[in-house]
Amino acid sequence: MLIRSIETFLKRYDMPPTKFGRLAAHDPRFVLDLRMGREPRSGTHARIVGFMRGFEAAHDKTGRENAHVD
Repeated sequence: MLIRSIETFLKRYDMPPTKFGRLAAHDPRFVLDLRMGREPRSGTHARIVGFMRGFEAAHDKTGRENAHVD
């Protein structure tokens, strides 16, 4: 489930949900809407997962642990 992966990501990188929404979906309410039951389209889902993987890959280069993203 996407929201679980996002919540794990937010904790791991100590990122506020509104910042994640702006960076990943260009929507500061994105995470808040997911928490309220919003279901993203498949293209949006893929874009969000791609954002998290890219962010993690960039941080791996600095020696941080890689998080699992579904």
